[in-house]
Amino acid sequence: MTILLSTLNARYAHASLGLRYLLANMGELQPISRLCEFVIGAKTTEVVERLLAQQPRIVGFGVYIWNVEETTRVVAMLKRVAPEVTVVLGGPEVSHETAQQEIVRLADYVITGWGDVTFPRLCQAILHGPKPLMKIHAGEQPPLAELQLPYAQYTDEDIRHRTLYVEASRGCPFKCEFCLSALDKTAWPFPLEAFLAEMERLYQRGARLFKFVDRTFNLNVKTSLRIMQFFLDKIAAHPDDPVYAHFELVPDHLPEALKATIAQFPPGALQFEIGIQSFNPEVQAHVSRKQDNAKAAENIRWLVQHSHAHLHVDLIAGLPGEDIASFARGFDQLVGLGPHEIQFGILKRLRGTPIIRHTEPFGLVFDPYPPYSILATDRIDFASMQRLVRFARYWDLVANSGRFAHSLPVILGAQPFARFMALSDWLYANTDATHRIALDRLARLVTRWLHEEGGLDADAAQALVASDVAGQAPAPAVKAPARQQRHLAAS
Repeated sequence: MTILLSTLNARYAHASLGLRYLLANMGELQPISRLCEFVIGAKTTEVVERLLAQQPRIVGFGVYIWNVEETTRVVAMLKRVAPEVTVVLGGPEVSHETAQQEIVRLADYVITGWGDVTFPRLCQAILHGPKPLMKIHAGEQPPLAELQLPYAQYTDEDIRHRTLYVEASRGCPFKCEFCLSALDKTAWPFPLEAFLAEMERLYQRGARLFKFVDRTFNLNVKTSLRIMQFFLDKIAAHPDDPVYAHFELVPDHLPEALKATIAQFPPGALQFEIGIQSFNPEVQAHVSRKQDNAKAAENIRWLVQHSHAHLHVDLIAGLPGEDIASFARGFDQLVGLGPHEIQFGILKRLRGTPIIRHTEPFGLVFDPYPPYSILATDRIDFASMQRLVRFARYWDLVANSGRFAHSLPVILGAQPFARFMALSDWLYANTDATHRIALDRLARLVTRWLHEEGGLDADAAQALVASDVAGQAPAPAVKAPARQQRHLAAS
């Protein structure tokens, strides 16, 4: 009577935290429960074959925005060839608007919201009766102190080769309407001493890369300081054995005590993901985002100038009420602050998020298929939105890759958005592609643009780009996913 806990991760390096929470909390069912992770792009027949090879009685799937289409195909095939296997779904993608989804129709049961204690309870009923009559089960949210922490479920293979996701808290007190965290009532902390003890055990097992998925890591500064001190102590004790930690920061909340601690981290040990999303106060009000823009800018500038932290800052295009000119002003302002990466995201309509209330007032048109990206608004037509999508892709290739560090300031000049949009339009006109552009070809294209459109002498353009290619500056150690797509801690 094997119970399989499965999902299709975005890539192998992503180890599912949600599945490990479920496994840790299976109780007396844990001896017959197994993890069975896959990566998107795997053949449906091979996924189903591997699942059935373990003769499962129950298969629980974690369903997310990035894997729902492929998981739907897996569930459909699984139910055709092995209808006796009970399929249970969970995760953010199936926690809302369940009646509209084909994958929900195919499955036997669905758990919405938290699954940590509800999934084991449902499995007990499936295996031992009485058989549950309802298909949809609302997940129970227990006190976090009652949950078994999942970190012992990371294998030695995970520690050696994969990103370890951890969380010191769940939930978020903010109500940004494009994010599923808007549905949370508050943020709930895990007991700190127990959490730090688990981090110590991971460290002793060889873990050196810790990615915190807390929505608001610096909300409770005393807790933030304790956790950061944990990593500083490891660095001080073993300066030749580097440790790397990634946190998400609220941009306008950086008190002096936290600054003093951040300043102690050496290069290569700390990364912050900072969600700005928009610098337009009217747009922020539309999506219920409360942010002191002046303070946020001041804090980003301080981090750039006085810390060694790698800064990954998010902007979202397509928010209600924002046109291209407004977005461009925010983009230029952010470039001027000097973060190491700007994540140029395109708005997505995550199921259940309150952003849907703006559909008619602001003419929001979303793609009906995952990842439900915005296609047009009353301020940005479809063709212009496609230009922004291409801008985002080329920005990743040229700017966020770190491979054109010398050329980028020249490309951007005094008007970063306008200049890079010109490069983006030119690249698309000359390649008709936004993916699979080899580095040597991209370097030649950037060289041509700098000379033909950017005003550089041909020899100067070639020398400038050559200095980048020769340096081969690496991309950051951890690529932070866009906030809208994360939800990694959901089970």
